[in-house]
Amino acid sequence: MTKKCEVIEMDQLQAGFIFLAPGADYQTDHQLVETPGVALNVYGAKDYADAIKAAKEMEQKGVKSLELCGGFGIIGTAKIKEAIGQDVVVGVVRFDNHPGLENQSGDDLF
Repeated sequence: MTKKCEVIEMDQLQAGFIFLAPGADYQTDHQLVETPGVALNVYGAKDYADAIKAAKEMEQKGVKSLELCGGFGIIGTAKIKEAIGQDVVVGVVRFDNHPGLENQSGDDLF
């Protein structure tokens, strides 16, 4: 007996990603990547303070799933989570020492 695959239509996920990079400006260094299932807002930020601003901006745009790059340490992740509403889920990519931040954690830098 063969089973048919059912296609389940889902609403487009409003997602965000913030990466840390020296000299990045969250106000200009951002893009929207859209696929049928995901609208991904990608923002660059120079430090935790600007990352918080970017997270709040994305929240206002309707982002419900936010992922942080490996440069965010435990403290930086907590700052983002504290700054936005409880209905936004926060996840992280983990590096103990990020290669793009001179092999340091954002917690040590910001």
